[in-house]
Amino acid sequence: MTSKRLTGLNARADVVGALQSRLLGFTRLARANGFRVGIAEAVDAQRLAAQRGIMDLAQLRLDLRALLCSNREDWARYDALFEAYWRPHINKRSCYQPMAGAAVGRGIQGESGRGGGAAREADLSADGDGAEAGAGGSRGGASARESLQRADFQLINDAGQMRALEDMAENIARRMRRRIERRREAAAKRGGRLDTRHSIRNSLRFGGVPLRLSFKQRRKRPPRLLVLVDVSRSMSNYSALFLRFARGIMHAFSNADAFAYHTRLVHISHALRQTEPARLRESLQLISQGWGGGTKIGECMRDFNREYGNLAHSRTVVVMVSDGLDTGDGRQLGRELARLKQRCRKLVWLNPLLGRDGYEPKTAAMLAALPFIDVFAPAHNLRSLQRLESTLASV
Repeated sequence: MTSKRLTGLNARADVVGALQSRLLGFTRLARANGFRVGIAEAVDAQRLAAQRGIMDLAQLRLDLRALLCSNREDWARYDALFEAYWRPHINKRSCYQPMAGAAVGRGIQGESGRGGGAAREADLSADGDGAEAGAGGSRGGASARESLQRADFQLINDAGQMRALEDMAENIARRMRRRIERRREAAAKRGGRLDTRHSIRNSLRFGGVPLRLSFKQRRKRPPRLLVLVDVSRSMSNYSALFLRFARGIMHAFSNADAFAYHTRLVHISHALRQTEPARLRESLQLISQGWGGGTKIGECMRDFNREYGNLAHSRTVVVMVSDGLDTGDGRQLGRELARLKQRCRKLVWLNPLLGRDGYEPKTAAMLAALPFIDVFAPAHNLRSLQRLESTLASV
């Protein structure tokens, strides 16, 4: 075998290795952006690429779509994710926001393998380990996103960063459901009451020896979530972000409803369930008349109890998002929260001001609400929103 041919084979092996590394990065990116992708899917993606030809980008797109998309929403978002990762030099206007640890590097030059062209475009730095990643690789991208997750929402003045935060907040809600389900599955496997009937049946294959015991497990249903977002003037810097968080919850939890309130209460579940951005904006514009004014939380909670109180039951978690700066009657708010507390399992109040040094809940609204709140938590950055997961998992 000539040295020229050996060089060609080695070059092709380098290209394939680079693309396999990029493929692993793509599965990580899909998982970080809300796709149900685990270790099994990542391994299957490598097997598919090996069997069908990793150099054929068009075929790879079809194969990975069938493997990674588990619902209609994944199917709708898949092409944008694929293009942003594999061919960003063609799709420079793509605003797809990758999550922490999933940097989008340079893509592949063509739809099919073209030898050295593909090798030049393969970006290993985006998926190498943290010690070797350059400033443009996953290490730099992850550290930037980590700092963004810790940043106080009030300190974000850049419109692009705020949009990125909104995308990340929505994805936090989507991933929250999967982690809660995994927690419950792990808890169920730790044991329960002995199921004698199934244990005897299992022992028949072992000659009657009960080598494999079965246990009765109580199936826990996911909680019902009611999210109420303050959209008054004092919350104007945060309301869009919290609405995106509520939208993520609406898509992740089938048994969820969302409301916005200021001086009146608005049911926004239908609007947030819109999958097309244009329709979502149109729906919110139609119902957002008067947003950005004062706040009368007590009156809004009175309307909620009258019109939507039947939505709350013993497995309901009510999540209220507000800074507690209210122009209404604090005593009325206390009465209405007492009525709501009798119906729901937990009442959670997320306050963006609580995460700041020196803040004390001294407003009339907060003093009236505190006796009925089960969880009073900060909501000043993305990390604080992530902590809501443990509260939901305990229901």
